[in-house]
Amino acid sequence: MISRIDLRGDALPEGAALRALLPRAEFDVEAALAKVRPICEDVHHRGTAALIEYTEKFDGVTLDQVRVPAAALTRALEQLDPQVRAALEESIRRARIVHRAQRRSPHTTQVTPGGTVTEKWVPVERVGLYAPGGRSVYPSSVVMNAVPAQEAGVESIALASPAQKEHGGLPHPTILAACALLGVDEVYAVGGAQAVAMFAYGTEDCAPANMVTGPGNIWVAAAKRYFTGRIGIDTEAGPTEIAILADATADPVHIAADLISQAEHDPLAAAVLVTGSVELADAVERELEPQIAATKHVEDRIVPALSGRQSAVVLVDGVEEGLKVVDAYGAEHLEIQTADAAGVAARVRNAGAIFVGPWSPVSLGDYCAGSNHVLPTGGCACHSSGLSVQSFLRGIHIVDYSRDALAEVTHHVVALAEAEDLPAHGAAMKARFEWKVPGQ
Repeated sequence: MISRIDLRGDALPEGAALRALLPRAEFDVEAALAKVRPICEDVHHRGTAALIEYTEKFDGVTLDQVRVPAAALTRALEQLDPQVRAALEESIRRARIVHRAQRRSPHTTQVTPGGTVTEKWVPVERVGLYAPGGRSVYPSSVVMNAVPAQEAGVESIALASPAQKEHGGLPHPTILAACALLGVDEVYAVGGAQAVAMFAYGTEDCAPANMVTGPGNIWVAAAKRYFTGRIGIDTEAGPTEIAILADATADPVHIAADLISQAEHDPLAAAVLVTGSVELADAVERELEPQIAATKHVEDRIVPALSGRQSAVVLVDGVEEGLKVVDAYGAEHLEIQTADAAGVAARVRNAGAIFVGPWSPVSLGDYCAGSNHVLPTGGCACHSSGLSVQSFLRGIHIVDYSRDALAEVTHHVVALAEAEDLPAHGAAMKARFEWKVPGQ
């Protein structure tokens, strides 16, 4: 079912050459951009009327309004399964512990007597959050987006999630219940690119946002790309990924289960095992069949995902070579299931989140580890981070120099300004003093 890529024997190539050998899903955001552009501009010009029209077209739901009534949030929470409520409350509690610790305080540095630079951290004013509503329902994504925004101090938070025909044109009730638990009371039954456009441009019902975060399908990713520069975004989320670096000490039952758990998200989900043990690879492949037979979403998600070009067992000569492979791959989720897993994990450079040892599976991080599960995909972990409090903060430098401190450095500023052929920069310094070149 799952293919093999054998990288044993020869020295591994470097950089892009190694990345080209590794499995990856096709996810052409640029091609989707042409289709979402007219949708976004239609929302710009027609506002709520366009949102209602696209909701009927794409979701099969006819709405009178896109704002979810407050009573629907209250009702969803009242009707929520008590076990699910308890689980969401614990997920929120743990996420708050981790994200509250990420808060940053202003810091002042004295550069010279009389000259300081202070860095202060200011949250964005308004954020639009997106919770997907396609193949699965993701109240956990509501938690992972709302908690860091709240802990950062964002004053205005709104959330959009697709309208559901089976739920009377509202987003899934578990999404609404999660919003109620978090105190997010501005919720819209809008999905796809049009939701991003609503937040970017604003409508008569929804004020524009400074930033949009949250995972979504290719149309959401394309809309984020379209609005980059006008609004802040977290990332252009692609298909979800798991990579597992394992040696002969790993349990094939655990590994098979973790590969399947990621594959059940989407037929484009990537599941990659990197190992130097052929025996482990064989055992994992044998274990996949009975575990798949015992679960759901087999034909529409799991089998296409595991048999797709984006999934593979990658054979390497050992853990050292495996580290090179997973760093080149830059997985959204990376499990380390080796002897001395913590030591190996400490050497990884590129991953959205790292899960250490057999008792820290990705499923834990998806819900209740306290970490954030909104993570970079498609190899973007080599330059980008997952969602955090920092995502919603802007660092501002405050420069405060006295007359004497400015006088002491003026000749350096003038020299650099003239070297860059920007004499007015130097003149702005000289105008403050009866100034001449030192030593003359």
